[in-house]
Amino acid sequence: MLLSMLMMSAGLSMGTPVPITIARYDFNGQNGLVLDDSGFGHHLRIVSGHGGQVRLVVHGTGNAVAFPAHCELTVCPHVALQSPGTADLNPGARDLAYGADVLLAPAETSKGQNVVQKGYSKTSSQYKLQIDGTAGQPSCVLVDVRRPGIRMVRSSVSAADGRWHRLRCERAGSRFEIYVDDVLRGRTRIPAGLAVANNRPLSIGGKGAYRDNDQFNGALDNVWVRIG
Repeated sequence: MLLSMLMMSAGLSMGTPVPITIARYDFNGQNGLVLDDSGFGHHLRIVSGHGGQVRLVVHGTGNAVAFPAHCELTVCPHVALQSPGTADLNPGARDLAYGADVLLAPAETSKGQNVVQKGYSKTSSQYKLQIDGTAGQPSCVLVDVRRPGIRMVRSSVSAADGRWHRLRCERAGSRFEIYVDDVLRGRTRIPAGLAVANNRPLSIGGKGAYRDNDQFNGALDNVWVRIG
C-alpha cells in the first residue's frame, strides 16, 4: 500500500518501472537495531532463542550489527531481526535488488547462513541472500509463488575472509545476478514471469529464533531492498 501511494503521488502507474528502496537499515540511528531508514516504516524487532543476542560494533564512521559466533553445540544461540510481514516488501514479478555489507571470518562459516530473506522456499515464495558452505560463497535465491523450485545464482568468489564485502542480488526480467564489491560474480536466467509474494516478514541474520534458522555468524551493515 505504501509503495502504491508513493507512485500515485508522483503521477505514476503501478506498471511504471520506478526503482524504490522499500527498506534500508544502517544501524546508526538512535534506535539503531530497529529503524528503517527508507521512511516506509518496516522497523525491525529482535527475535531470539537460547540466549541469542545481537550487538552493535563499529563499522567505518558508524555501526554494524554482530550476530552470535559459530556454534557446534546441540543447543546454540539463535537470533534474527524481523520486520512485520507486509505486501509492500513483495516484488511480485517486478525487478528486484537487495543486499548487505557483510563481515565473516573463515572460521565462522557453516553449511548455510542467511543474510536477508523474505519467505520460505518450501512453504511460500522467497527472495534470499545467503553465504553457503565452508568456502563462504554468497548466493542469491528466488522461489516463484506459483511454481515452487529454487532458482539460485552463486558467487564465484568467497566473502568469508575476515574483511567487509558489499553483496548485491539483482533481478531484472529474466536476468538474475550476484555482485561482490560491485563486481559481477555470477549470472543465471530465470522465468520472466517469476513472482515473489508472501505474508512472511523480512528477516535479517537468520530465519527466526528456532533451531534450524541458518544463523548468520558475522556482522552486517547497510541492509537494503529495492523494488522496481
